[in-house]
Amino acid sequence: MTVTRRATLMALAAGTAHAQGAAEPWPSRPVRIIVPAPGGNGTADTLARIFAQELEKRLTQRVLVENRGGANGNIGAVAGARAAPDGYTILWSWAGTLATNPALYRALPFDPVRDFEPVVLIGNVPNLLVVNRQLGITTLEQFTAYARANPGAINFGSTGNGSSMHLAGELFKSLTGAEMTHVPYTGPAGASTDLLSGRIQAMFNLVTGAAPQVRSGEVVPIAILSDRRAGQLPDVPTTAELGMPALVFGTWFALLLPKGAEPGLVARVNALANEVLADPVAKARLEAAGMDVLGGTPERLATHLREEIARHAILVRASGAQID
Repeated sequence: MTVTRRATLMALAAGTAHAQGAAEPWPSRPVRIIVPAPGGNGTADTLARIFAQELEKRLTQRVLVENRGGANGNIGAVAGARAAPDGYTILWSWAGTLATNPALYRALPFDPVRDFEPVVLIGNVPNLLVVNRQLGITTLEQFTAYARANPGAINFGSTGNGSSMHLAGELFKSLTGAEMTHVPYTGPAGASTDLLSGRIQAMFNLVTGAAPQVRSGEVVPIAILSDRRAGQLPDVPTTAELGMPALVFGTWFALLLPKGAEPGLVARVNALANEVLADPVAKARLEAAGMDVLGGTPERLATHLREEIARHAILVRASGAQID
């Protein structure tokens, strides 16, 4: 066999192998889900791990959760954006990183619209307005009237400037004209402790964080900031029920692929995600962890993301919060 003929055959063989590799069905190796939060028992990590376990049941490969915490989710989001768009790295992210950070940071190291292919809106964990028992208030009408009649008398705590707890309070202020003082904490524990002691009077806590205190009777639940009741606290009315349908706020979660992912791949991941969300067992697990399950098309997430970026920008500007 001549050198030329041997080289030609080797080239053909390599080309065939490449074509076969390119045609391998997804996934042919483990899939990584990046979660831009520390591991542990936090809401984001807990929900992501439930979803990953349920997704893995429907695949022939492992689904691994990789925690990339830091900078309000920016570090993990950047890692997700810079990954190869081949479906083996999926970003699990949420409202704070994707919708609040564009307005909160002067120079964001990623663009939530330009750098990703939207896959699916997973669900939402609503905020819940709770108050100190000594305040003597039990309804949204009473709370609104008191806050309006007593400017500055209500101090509401949050986990920091620009957090969902902070922006939920800013939304309440903008809708009611009430004057309240925001008190930022470095985490939910400090705010919750001060709420129980009366140092602050209210919190717009996530339902996942507030539910244990509500069940124990330590705080008074006023309203779920949603148009649907929370599975963890089914007896607490929603703001929509109580005549304030615009007072809706929560931390929604979404799946995204790096920009450039093929439409067929996006459709495949979307279909699998919706299959998980429609499964009674998987849905029950997510709801038990505090999530209102949503789902839908990539287009639904794309529209939701654009609308939320605009809404959060208004609230961030009103609050004056900014991170250099």
